[in-house]
Amino acid sequence: MIKQIFSKLPRKPPSKLSQGDSNSNDISNFANSNFYGAYGPPAKEGPSSMPPANYEAACEALPNLQDVPSSERQSLLIRKLNMCSFVFDFAEPTSNLNEKDVKRRMLLELVDYINSVNSKFTEVAMHEMIKMISANLFRSFPSVNHNGGKNLGEVYDPEDDEPISEPSWPHLQVVYEFLLRFVSSSEMDAKLAKRYVDHSFVLRLLDLFDSDDQREREYLKTILHRIYGKFMVHRPFIRKAINNIFYRFIFETEKHNGIAELLEILGSIINGFALPLKEEHKLFLVRALIPLHKPKRMSAYHQQLSYCITQFVEKDFKLADMVIHGLLKYWPITNSSKEVMFLSELEEVLEMTQAMEFQRSMVPLFRQIGRCVNSLHFQVAERALFLWNNEHIRSLIIQNHKVILPIILPSLEKNLQDHWNPAVRSLTLNVQKIFLEADPPYYSECETRFQEDQSRRKEFLERRQVVWKSLEDAAAAKSLSTEAVLISIFPSSVAIATSSNSRAVLGS
Repeated sequence: MIKQIFSKLPRKPPSKLSQGDSNSNDISNFANSNFYGAYGPPAKEGPSSMPPANYEAACEALPNLQDVPSSERQSLLIRKLNMCSFVFDFAEPTSNLNEKDVKRRMLLELVDYINSVNSKFTEVAMHEMIKMISANLFRSFPSVNHNGGKNLGEVYDPEDDEPISEPSWPHLQVVYEFLLRFVSSSEMDAKLAKRYVDHSFVLRLLDLFDSDDQREREYLKTILHRIYGKFMVHRPFIRKAINNIFYRFIFETEKHNGIAELLEILGSIINGFALPLKEEHKLFLVRALIPLHKPKRMSAYHQQLSYCITQFVEKDFKLADMVIHGLLKYWPITNSSKEVMFLSELEEVLEMTQAMEFQRSMVPLFRQIGRCVNSLHFQVAERALFLWNNEHIRSLIIQNHKVILPIILPSLEKNLQDHWNPAVRSLTLNVQKIFLEADPPYYSECETRFQEDQSRRKEFLERRQVVWKSLEDAAAAKSLSTEAVLISIFPSSVAIATSSNSRAVLGS
Protein backbone atom coordinates (compact mmCIF):
# COMPACT_ATOMS: atom_id res chain seq x y z
CA MET A 1 0.00 0.00 0.00
CA ILE A 2 2.72 2.45 1.03
CA LYS A 3 4.82 1.48 -2.01
CA GLN A 4 1.88 2.20 -4.30
CA ILE A 5 1.42 5.67 -2.76
CA PHE A 6 5.12 6.54 -3.16
CA SER A 7 5.13 5.28 -6.74
CA LYS A 8 2.40 7.78 -7.68
CA LEU A 9 4.37 10.80 -6.34
CA PRO A 10 6.24 12.91 -8.98
CA ARG A 11 9.98 12.27 -9.09
CA LYS A 12 12.59 15.08 -8.90
CA PRO A 13 14.53 15.39 -12.14
CA PRO A 14 18.28 14.72 -11.89
CA SER A 15 20.52 17.76 -11.33
CA LYS A 16 22.33 19.12 -14.32
CA LEU A 17 25.49 19.31 -12.24
CA SER A 18 25.70 15.55 -12.23
CA GLN A 19 25.47 15.28 -16.01
CA GLY A 20 29.11 16.04 -16.55
CA ASP A 21 32.27 16.76 -14.60
CA SER A 22 33.18 19.65 -16.86
CA ASN A 23 29.98 21.56 -16.09
CA SER A 24 30.29 21.05 -12.32
CA ASN A 25 33.94 22.09 -12.35
CA ASP A 26 33.11 25.26 -14.33
CA ILE A 27 30.39 26.25 -11.87
CA SER A 28 32.65 25.49 -8.89
CA ASN A 29 35.46 27.57 -10.34
CA PHE A 30 33.05 30.42 -11.07
CA ALA A 31 31.76 30.37 -7.48
CA ASN A 32 35.28 30.37 -6.08
CA SER A 33 36.40 33.19 -8.33
CA ASN A 34 33.42 35.31 -7.29
CA PHE A 35 33.87 34.56 -3.59
CA TYR A 36 37.63 34.93 -3.27
CA GLY A 37 38.09 37.51 -6.00
CA ALA A 38 41.18 37.85 -8.15
CA TYR A 39 43.49 36.31 -5.55
CA GLY A 40 41.86 32.86 -5.61
CA PRO A 41 41.04 30.53 -2.72
CA PRO A 42 43.63 29.89 -0.01
CA ALA A 43 45.71 26.76 -0.27
CA LYS A 44 44.12 23.71 1.33
CA GLU A 45 47.24 22.90 3.37
CA GLY A 46 47.64 26.50 4.55
CA PRO A 47 50.73 28.69 4.35
CA SER A 48 52.47 26.65 7.05
CA SER A 49 53.42 24.18 4.28
CA MET A 50 55.11 26.94 2.28
CA PRO A 51 58.93 27.04 2.51
CA PRO A 52 60.27 30.20 4.17
CA ALA A 53 62.18 31.04 0.96
CA ASN A 54 58.88 31.59 -0.91
CA TYR A 55 57.08 33.18 2.04
CA GLU A 56 58.63 36.63 1.73
CA ALA A 57 57.98 36.88 -2.01
CA ALA A 58 54.38 35.70 -1.62
CA CYS A 59 53.70 38.31 1.08
CA GLU A 60 55.35 41.14 -0.84
CA ALA A 61 53.25 40.33 -3.90
CA LEU A 62 50.00 41.07 -2.03
CA PRO A 63 48.82 44.72 -2.15
CA ASN A 64 47.68 46.69 0.87
CA LEU A 65 44.09 46.23 1.96
CA GLN A 66 43.34 49.94 1.63
CA ASP A 67 44.64 50.01 -1.98
CA VAL A 68 42.16 47.51 -3.45
CA PRO A 69 38.46 47.99 -4.24
CA SER A 70 36.01 46.98 -1.56
CA SER A 71 34.78 44.09 -3.71
CA GLU A 72 38.25 42.48 -3.55
CA ARG A 73 39.05 43.36 0.05
CA GLN A 74 37.39 40.27 1.53
CA SER A 75 39.44 37.82 -0.54
CA LEU A 76 42.68 39.72 0.11
CA LEU A 77 41.96 39.80 3.84
CA ILE A 78 41.53 36.02 3.89
CA ARG A 79 44.75 35.54 1.91
CA LYS A 80 46.70 37.73 4.34
CA LEU A 81 45.18 35.95 7.35
CA ASN A 82 46.34 32.66 5.87
CA MET A 83 49.83 34.03 5.31
CA CYS A 84 49.97 35.22 8.93
CA SER A 85 49.03 31.75 10.15
CA PHE A 86 52.54 30.59 9.35
CA VAL A 87 54.39 30.23 12.69
CA PHE A 88 58.14 30.77 12.74
CA ASP A 89 60.57 29.23 15.18
CA PHE A 90 61.69 31.96 17.59
CA ALA A 91 64.00 29.64 19.50
CA GLU A 92 66.56 30.56 16.82
CA PRO A 93 66.74 34.38 16.96
CA THR A 94 68.85 34.70 13.79
CA SER A 95 66.74 32.48 11.51
CA ASN A 96 64.28 33.86 8.90
CA LEU A 97 64.73 37.47 9.97
CA ASN A 98 63.32 38.93 6.75
CA GLU A 99 60.30 36.62 6.78
CA LYS A 100 59.56 37.44 10.40
CA ASP A 101 59.74 41.15 9.67
CA VAL A 102 57.41 40.79 6.67
CA LYS A 103 54.90 38.85 8.74
CA ARG A 104 54.98 41.44 11.55
CA ARG A 105 54.32 44.26 9.09
CA MET A 106 51.40 42.30 7.65
CA LEU A 107 50.00 41.72 11.16
CA LEU A 108 50.21 45.44 11.88
CA GLU A 109 48.33 46.13 8.64
CA LEU A 110 45.60 43.69 9.74
CA VAL A 111 45.31 45.47 13.09
CA ASP A 112 44.85 48.82 11.35
CA TYR A 113 42.27 47.31 9.01
CA ILE A 114 40.18 45.71 11.74
CA ASN A 115 40.21 48.99 13.63
CA SER A 116 38.93 51.01 10.65
CA VAL A 117 36.45 48.55 9.11
CA ASN A 118 32.92 49.95 8.77
CA SER A 119 30.94 46.87 7.79
CA LYS A 120 29.97 43.69 9.62
CA PHE A 121 32.49 40.86 9.57
CA THR A 122 31.31 37.94 7.49
CA GLU A 123 31.25 34.43 8.90
CA VAL A 124 34.06 33.33 6.56
CA ALA A 125 36.25 36.24 7.66
CA MET A 126 35.63 35.49 11.34
CA HIS A 127 36.49 31.84 10.77
CA GLU A 128 39.81 32.78 9.16
CA MET A 129 40.59 35.35 11.87
CA ILE A 130 40.10 32.83 14.68
CA LYS A 131 42.14 30.27 12.74
CA MET A 132 45.04 32.73 12.41
CA ILE A 133 44.80 33.76 16.08
CA SER A 134 44.73 30.13 17.24
CA ALA A 135 47.74 29.20 15.11
CA ASN A 136 49.85 31.98 16.61
CA LEU A 137 48.73 32.06 20.25
CA PHE A 138 47.94 28.52 21.31
CA ARG A 139 51.17 26.74 22.18
CA SER A 140 52.75 24.69 24.93
CA PHE A 141 54.99 26.33 27.50
CA PRO A 142 58.61 25.29 28.26
CA SER A 143 58.87 22.64 30.95
CA VAL A 144 61.37 24.77 32.92
CA ASN A 145 58.54 26.88 34.32
CA HIS A 146 55.72 24.34 34.26
CA ASN A 147 55.01 20.72 35.11
CA GLY A 148 55.73 21.51 38.73
CA GLY A 149 58.46 24.00 37.83
CA LYS A 150 61.13 21.29 37.67
CA ASN A 151 63.69 20.70 34.97
CA LEU A 152 66.93 18.81 35.48
CA GLY A 153 66.68 19.14 39.24
CA GLU A 154 66.11 22.90 39.19
CA VAL A 155 63.08 24.64 40.64
CA TYR A 156 61.82 27.92 39.19
CA ASP A 157 60.56 30.35 41.80
CA PRO A 158 58.57 33.27 40.31
CA GLU A 159 59.08 35.34 43.47
CA ASP A 160 62.87 35.08 43.53
CA ASP A 161 63.92 34.32 39.94
CA GLU A 162 63.80 36.71 37.01
CA PRO A 163 60.71 36.14 34.81
CA ILE A 164 61.40 34.51 31.48
CA SER A 165 60.31 36.71 28.56
CA GLU A 166 58.51 35.15 25.63
CA PRO A 167 60.96 35.24 22.67
CA SER A 168 58.14 35.54 20.12
CA TRP A 169 56.52 38.49 21.93
CA PRO A 170 57.10 41.02 19.06
CA HIS A 171 54.68 38.92 16.97
CA LEU A 172 52.44 37.74 19.79
CA GLN A 173 51.80 41.30 20.93
CA VAL A 174 50.40 42.25 17.52
CA VAL A 175 48.24 39.09 17.39
CA TYR A 176 46.88 39.88 20.87
CA GLU A 177 46.16 43.44 19.75
CA PHE A 178 44.32 42.03 16.72
CA LEU A 179 42.25 39.70 18.93
CA LEU A 180 41.48 42.52 21.38
CA ARG A 181 40.24 44.82 18.63
CA PHE A 182 38.26 41.97 17.07
CA VAL A 183 36.31 41.12 20.27
CA SER A 184 35.89 44.84 21.04
CA SER A 185 34.71 45.81 17.57
CA SER A 186 31.14 46.98 17.10
CA GLU A 187 31.17 45.27 13.67
CA MET A 188 31.42 41.81 15.24
CA ASP A 189 28.14 39.94 15.45
CA ALA A 190 28.32 37.96 18.71
CA LYS A 191 25.65 35.49 17.54
CA LEU A 192 27.82 34.49 14.57
CA ALA A 193 31.16 34.82 16.35
CA LYS A 194 30.16 32.46 19.19
CA ARG A 195 30.51 29.57 16.70
CA TYR A 196 34.25 30.27 16.56
CA VAL A 197 34.87 31.95 19.92
CA ASP A 198 33.49 28.78 21.47
CA HIS A 199 34.14 26.82 24.68
CA SER A 200 37.23 25.19 23.24
CA PHE A 201 38.69 28.59 22.26
CA VAL A 202 37.97 30.02 25.73
CA LEU A 203 39.58 27.03 27.47
CA ARG A 204 42.74 27.33 25.39
CA LEU A 205 42.79 31.07 26.07
CA LEU A 206 42.57 30.37 29.81
CA ASP A 207 45.48 27.94 29.54
CA LEU A 208 47.65 30.83 28.34
CA PHE A 209 47.24 32.59 31.71
CA ASP A 210 50.03 30.35 32.98
CA SER A 211 52.49 32.27 30.80
CA ASP A 212 55.63 33.60 32.51
CA ASP A 213 55.46 36.84 30.54
CA GLN A 214 53.41 39.39 32.48
CA ARG A 215 52.76 41.41 29.31
CA GLU A 216 50.96 38.42 27.81
CA ARG A 217 48.86 37.91 30.95
CA GLU A 218 47.82 41.58 30.90
CA TYR A 219 46.54 41.25 27.33
CA LEU A 220 44.74 38.01 28.21
CA LYS A 221 43.08 39.67 31.19
CA THR A 222 41.66 42.46 29.04
CA ILE A 223 40.59 40.12 26.23
CA LEU A 224 38.86 37.62 28.52
CA HIS A 225 37.00 40.46 30.21
CA ARG A 226 35.77 41.68 26.80
CA ILE A 227 34.68 38.14 25.84
CA TYR A 228 32.81 37.80 29.15
CA GLY A 229 31.03 41.09 28.46
CA LYS A 230 30.07 40.38 24.84
CA PHE A 231 29.29 36.66 24.88
CA MET A 232 26.66 36.30 27.58
CA VAL A 233 26.12 32.65 26.64
CA HIS A 234 29.70 31.88 27.72
CA ARG A 235 29.54 33.52 31.15
CA PRO A 236 28.64 30.46 33.28
CA PHE A 237 31.21 28.38 31.39
CA ILE A 238 33.98 30.97 31.94
CA ARG A 239 33.26 31.12 35.68
CA LYS A 240 33.26 27.33 35.91
CA ALA A 241 36.52 27.05 33.96
CA ILE A 242 38.23 29.61 36.23
CA ASN A 243 36.93 27.64 39.24
CA ASN A 244 38.59 24.51 37.89
CA ILE A 245 41.91 26.36 37.49
CA PHE A 246 41.66 27.48 41.13
CA TYR A 247 40.82 23.96 42.35
CA ARG A 248 43.83 22.48 40.60
CA PHE A 249 46.07 25.25 41.92
CA ILE A 250 44.85 24.89 45.52
CA PHE A 251 44.63 21.12 45.87
CA GLU A 252 47.21 19.80 43.39
CA THR A 253 50.00 21.98 42.02
CA GLU A 254 50.15 25.30 43.95
CA LYS A 255 51.92 26.57 40.82
CA HIS A 256 50.26 28.97 38.38
CA ASN A 257 51.41 32.34 37.08
CA GLY A 258 48.03 33.88 36.31
CA ILE A 259 46.04 33.61 39.55
CA ALA A 260 46.33 37.36 40.23
CA GLU A 261 45.04 38.27 36.74
CA LEU A 262 42.16 35.77 36.95
CA LEU A 263 41.17 37.19 40.34
CA GLU A 264 41.30 40.69 38.90
CA ILE A 265 38.81 39.65 36.21
CA LEU A 266 36.61 38.02 38.85
CA GLY A 267 36.71 41.19 40.95
CA SER A 268 34.89 43.13 38.24
CA ILE A 269 32.55 40.17 37.60
CA ILE A 270 31.60 39.95 41.30
CA ASN A 271 31.04 43.70 41.32
CA GLY A 272 28.32 43.19 38.72
CA PHE A 273 26.49 40.35 40.49
CA ALA A 274 22.80 41.06 41.00
CA LEU A 275 21.18 40.87 44.43
CA PRO A 276 20.20 38.65 46.07
CA LEU A 277 23.30 36.56 45.32
CA LYS A 278 22.74 33.21 43.67
CA GLU A 279 23.66 30.04 45.53
CA GLU A 280 26.22 29.33 42.78
CA HIS A 281 28.11 32.52 43.65
CA LYS A 282 28.11 31.76 47.39
CA LEU A 283 29.48 28.28 46.70
CA PHE A 284 32.22 29.89 44.61
CA LEU A 285 33.16 32.03 47.62
CA VAL A 286 33.28 29.04 49.98
CA ARG A 287 34.88 26.46 47.69
CA ALA A 288 37.33 28.55 45.66
CA LEU A 289 38.03 32.03 47.02
CA ILE A 290 38.40 31.24 50.73
CA PRO A 291 40.63 28.15 50.13
CA LEU A 292 42.93 30.37 48.01
CA HIS A 293 44.30 31.54 51.38
CA LYS A 294 45.90 28.13 51.83
CA PRO A 295 48.83 28.13 49.30
CA LYS A 296 52.23 29.32 50.49
CA ARG A 297 52.66 31.86 47.68
CA MET A 298 49.48 33.74 48.50
CA SER A 299 51.43 37.01 48.52
CA ALA A 300 51.54 36.95 44.69
CA TYR A 301 47.77 37.46 44.46
CA HIS A 302 46.61 38.50 47.94
CA GLN A 303 45.63 42.05 46.95
CA GLN A 304 43.28 40.79 44.22
CA LEU A 305 41.94 38.00 46.46
CA SER A 306 41.21 40.42 49.29
CA TYR A 307 39.31 42.67 46.86
CA CYS A 308 37.12 39.75 45.70
CA ILE A 309 36.38 38.71 49.29
CA THR A 310 35.43 42.22 50.39
CA GLN A 311 33.23 42.60 47.29
CA PHE A 312 31.20 39.60 48.44
CA VAL A 313 30.82 41.00 51.98
CA GLU A 314 29.87 44.39 50.58
CA LYS A 315 27.20 42.73 48.41
CA ASP A 316 25.80 40.66 51.30
CA PHE A 317 26.91 41.55 54.85
CA LYS A 318 25.56 38.22 56.10
CA LEU A 319 28.54 36.51 54.44
CA ALA A 320 30.95 38.20 56.89
CA ASP A 321 30.60 35.42 59.46
CA MET A 322 31.37 32.78 56.80
CA VAL A 323 34.44 34.71 55.60
CA ILE A 324 35.82 35.24 59.13
CA HIS A 325 35.49 31.53 59.96
CA GLY A 326 37.16 30.74 56.62
CA LEU A 327 40.12 33.01 57.44
CA LEU A 328 40.48 31.38 60.87
CA LYS A 329 40.44 27.94 59.26
CA TYR A 330 43.43 28.76 57.01
CA TRP A 331 45.25 31.03 59.46
CA PRO A 332 49.04 30.56 59.09
CA ILE A 333 50.98 29.20 62.05
CA THR A 334 54.65 29.76 61.20
CA ASN A 335 54.52 32.30 58.36
CA SER A 336 54.65 35.79 59.91
CA SER A 337 54.45 37.77 56.67
CA LYS A 338 51.34 35.81 55.72
CA GLU A 339 49.83 36.55 59.14
CA VAL A 340 50.25 40.27 58.52
CA MET A 341 48.33 39.90 55.23
CA PHE A 342 45.56 37.96 57.00
CA LEU A 343 45.23 40.68 59.63
CA SER A 344 45.03 43.39 56.94
CA GLU A 345 42.30 41.49 55.11
CA LEU A 346 40.51 40.79 58.40
CA GLU A 347 40.36 44.52 59.13
CA GLU A 348 38.74 45.18 55.72
CA VAL A 349 36.14 42.48 56.35
CA LEU A 350 35.40 43.63 59.91
CA GLU A 351 34.93 47.18 58.67
CA MET A 352 31.86 45.97 56.73
CA THR A 353 30.62 43.53 59.38
CA GLN A 354 27.38 44.20 61.23
CA ALA A 355 26.87 43.55 64.95
CA MET A 356 24.94 40.29 64.52
CA GLU A 357 27.56 38.65 62.29
CA PHE A 358 30.34 39.93 64.53
CA GLN A 359 28.80 38.28 67.60
CA ARG A 360 28.67 34.90 65.85
CA SER A 361 32.40 34.79 65.29
CA MET A 362 33.93 37.02 67.98
CA VAL A 363 34.96 34.24 70.42
CA PRO A 364 37.22 32.23 68.07
CA LEU A 365 38.25 35.45 66.33
CA PHE A 366 39.64 37.13 69.46
CA ARG A 367 41.32 33.95 70.61
CA GLN A 368 43.31 34.13 67.38
CA ILE A 369 43.85 37.90 67.71
CA GLY A 370 45.13 37.29 71.24
CA ARG A 371 47.72 34.85 69.90
CA CYS A 372 48.76 37.45 67.30
CA VAL A 373 49.03 40.14 69.99
CA ASN A 374 51.55 37.92 71.82
CA SER A 375 53.55 37.16 68.67
CA LEU A 376 57.29 37.66 69.03
CA HIS A 377 57.30 39.02 65.47
CA PHE A 378 56.68 42.68 66.18
CA GLN A 379 54.92 43.35 62.83
CA VAL A 380 52.30 40.68 63.58
CA ALA A 381 51.74 42.03 67.12
CA GLU A 382 51.55 45.63 65.90
CA ARG A 383 49.11 44.78 63.09
CA ALA A 384 46.83 42.94 65.52
CA LEU A 385 46.85 45.86 67.97
CA PHE A 386 46.16 48.33 65.14
CA LEU A 387 42.66 46.81 64.84
CA TRP A 388 41.62 48.96 67.83
CA ASN A 389 42.52 52.10 65.83
CA ASN A 390 39.63 51.39 63.42
CA GLU A 391 36.60 53.27 64.67
CA HIS A 392 33.99 50.74 63.44
CA ILE A 393 35.90 47.73 64.81
CA ARG A 394 36.51 49.50 68.11
CA SER A 395 32.79 50.23 68.46
CA LEU A 396 31.96 46.55 67.85
CA ILE A 397 34.51 45.53 70.47
CA ILE A 398 33.18 48.00 73.05
CA GLN A 399 29.60 46.81 72.46
CA ASN A 400 30.72 43.24 73.21
CA HIS A 401 33.50 43.97 75.71
CA LYS A 402 32.03 41.66 78.38
CA VAL A 403 32.76 38.70 76.10
CA ILE A 404 35.96 39.97 74.46
CA LEU A 405 37.83 41.41 77.47
CA PRO A 406 38.22 38.09 79.38
CA ILE A 407 39.60 36.53 76.18
CA ILE A 408 42.06 39.28 75.28
CA LEU A 409 43.15 40.44 78.77
CA PRO A 410 45.74 37.64 79.38
CA SER A 411 47.45 38.55 76.09
CA LEU A 412 47.53 42.24 77.01
CA GLU A 413 48.98 41.51 80.48
CA LYS A 414 51.61 39.21 79.05
CA ASN A 415 52.72 41.89 76.56
CA LEU A 416 52.94 44.53 79.28
CA GLN A 417 55.08 42.26 81.44
CA ASP A 418 57.61 40.75 79.07
CA HIS A 419 57.28 41.68 75.36
CA TRP A 420 60.68 42.65 73.96
CA ASN A 421 59.46 45.42 71.62
CA PRO A 422 58.72 48.84 73.23
CA ALA A 423 56.36 49.87 70.39
CA VAL A 424 54.25 46.76 71.00
CA ARG A 425 54.15 47.47 74.73
CA SER A 426 53.05 51.06 74.02
CA LEU A 427 50.24 49.91 71.69
CA THR A 428 49.18 47.31 74.27
CA LEU A 429 48.90 50.03 76.88
CA ASN A 430 46.63 52.04 74.55
CA VAL A 431 44.32 49.04 74.07
CA GLN A 432 44.25 48.49 77.83
CA LYS A 433 43.16 52.10 78.31
CA ILE A 434 40.30 51.67 75.80
CA PHE A 435 38.85 48.78 77.82
CA LEU A 436 39.47 50.57 81.11
CA GLU A 437 37.67 53.72 79.97
CA ALA A 438 34.74 51.75 78.51
CA ASP A 439 33.83 49.95 81.76
CA PRO A 440 36.19 50.50 84.74
CA PRO A 441 34.31 48.22 87.22
CA TYR A 442 34.19 45.31 84.78
CA TYR A 443 37.84 45.78 83.86
CA SER A 444 38.80 45.63 87.54
CA GLU A 445 36.68 42.50 87.95
CA CYS A 446 38.37 40.82 84.97
CA GLU A 447 41.79 41.87 86.21
CA THR A 448 41.08 40.44 89.67
CA ARG A 449 39.86 37.21 88.11
CA PHE A 450 42.99 37.10 85.95
CA GLN A 451 45.24 37.56 89.00
CA GLU A 452 43.41 34.76 90.81
CA ASP A 453 43.83 32.48 87.81
CA GLN A 454 47.51 33.35 87.71
CA SER A 455 47.88 32.54 91.42
CA ARG A 456 46.11 29.20 91.00
CA ARG A 457 48.28 28.39 88.00
CA LYS A 458 51.43 29.30 89.90
CA GLU A 459 50.35 27.13 92.83
CA PHE A 460 49.58 24.24 90.49
CA LEU A 461 53.00 24.52 88.82
CA GLU A 462 54.74 24.56 92.21
CA ARG A 463 52.80 21.52 93.35
CA ARG A 464 53.63 19.68 90.16
CA GLN A 465 57.30 20.55 90.65
CA VAL A 466 57.18 19.02 94.14
CA VAL A 467 55.63 15.83 92.75
CA TRP A 468 58.27 15.49 90.07
CA LYS A 469 61.03 16.14 92.64
CA SER A 470 59.64 13.34 94.81
CA LEU A 471 59.56 10.99 91.82
CA GLU A 472 63.15 11.85 90.93
CA ASP A 473 64.29 11.21 94.54
CA ALA A 474 62.47 7.85 94.61
CA ALA A 475 64.06 6.83 91.31
CA ALA A 476 67.50 7.91 92.54
CA ALA A 477 67.11 5.88 95.80
CA LYS A 478 66.14 2.74 93.87
CA SER A 479 69.03 3.14 91.45
CA LEU A 480 71.52 2.98 94.38
CA SER A 481 70.10 -0.34 95.56
CA THR A 482 70.52 -3.70 93.83
CA GLU A 483 66.86 -3.65 92.74
CA ALA A 484 66.23 -3.15 89.06
CA VAL A 485 64.17 -0.10 88.13
CA LEU A 486 61.54 -0.98 85.55
CA ILE A 487 60.46 1.87 83.28
CA SER A 488 57.52 1.10 81.02
CA ILE A 489 57.35 2.57 77.50
CA PHE A 490 53.54 2.61 77.59
CA PRO A 491 51.98 5.97 78.50
CA SER A 492 49.21 4.27 80.47
CA SER A 493 51.70 2.60 82.81
CA VAL A 494 53.63 5.80 83.31
CA ALA A 495 50.43 7.68 83.99
CA ILE A 496 49.30 5.06 86.57
CA ALA A 497 52.67 5.06 88.33
CA THR A 498 52.85 8.84 88.35
CA SER A 499 49.30 9.10 89.66
CA SER A 500 49.88 6.62 92.53
CA ASN A 501 53.17 8.25 93.57
CA SER A 502 51.56 11.68 93.38
CA ARG A 503 48.76 10.58 95.72
CA ALA A 504 51.27 9.05 98.11
CA VAL A 505 53.37 12.23 98.23
CA LEU A 506 50.36 14.53 98.55
CA GLY A 507 48.86 12.27 101.25
CA SER A 508 52.03 12.41 103.30
